[in-house]
Amino acid sequence: MLSESSLFLKGVLLGSIFCVLMTMLGHIRMDYGKRRRHYEHHHLQAPDEDILKLAEDERTNLSKSFRVYCIILVKPKDVRLWAAVKETWAKHCDKAEFFSSENVKVFESVNMGTNDMWLMMRKAYKYAFDKYGDQYNWFFLARPTTFAIIENLKYFLLKKNSSQPFYLGHTEKSGDLEYVSVGGGIVLSIESIKRLNSLPSIPEKCPEKGRKVWDVSEDKQLAVCLKYAGVFAKNAEDSKGKDVFNTKSVGIFIKEAMTNHPNQVVEGCCSDMAITFNGLTYNQMYVMMYGVYHLRAFGHVFSDVLVFLPVNASDND
Repeated sequence: MLSESSLFLKGVLLGSIFCVLMTMLGHIRMDYGKRRRHYEHHHLQAPDEDILKLAEDERTNLSKSFRVYCIILVKPKDVRLWAAVKETWAKHCDKAEFFSSENVKVFESVNMGTNDMWLMMRKAYKYAFDKYGDQYNWFFLARPTTFAIIENLKYFLLKKNSSQPFYLGHTEKSGDLEYVSVGGGIVLSIESIKRLNSLPSIPEKCPEKGRKVWDVSEDKQLAVCLKYAGVFAKNAEDSKGKDVFNTKSVGIFIKEAMTNHPNQVVEGCCSDMAITFNGLTYNQMYVMMYGVYHLRAFGHVFSDVLVFLPVNASDND
């Protein structure tokens, strides 16, 4: 009788241990599954279900309809940055041109003949519209310290109408004036650049230079002129409300996230569909190019519905 009781107790004890082990293993598997979902990559998806229903040739035509002309404002002292931009992200524009304050023998550029950044910007926009207004529907302007992911820009513009008067990027406020910071890059629709270039006939509303009151940054002057033309600044954000045009570098954002979100450094840093980062050195341009366009994690499948193809004869890598 005693031996039977012992056997019964042993059986209960072993069964209990087995149940505990199974429960623990179940929690481990569930937790592992959660971790796997937590670290899934967030790829850009088509913004509308209708795009998923399009045939492949229709999606190809749609991707080709978004043509971006890139304007990079440079000065001779920026020669290293100039070279880095030319060899990295500028290749992904449908067309990119450099606008310089003077002739530079080392690189091909459009000479603006002035060191005044506002005048350079305005002349560059006029040149772009006069020469390419019938070929491109979006005009992206940046400094040589900016790194841009043009495919993300095209994705963001997918549901935007270029015939509407607006411009976008990273907005800031100066008093009552809301403007797009040139540090993060500025995007003008074809309608916006058309209205901007109609303003020289009204110099009192948008003077080129000469007044002390206009001794402010070029992005603020642009905002004032566009406001008179009925074009207003819009801040570009992703679905989570994060900025996609950034006026800082990835490194600075990571440092800030380590302080403000120490348990979510990567998630708390930046948008998954960021378009620009600013404040980069020339060697950081190549690091960004490697990370964005060349580094791949083995086993992860990239299956974006829409692909933006480079133009013919492009050296887009």
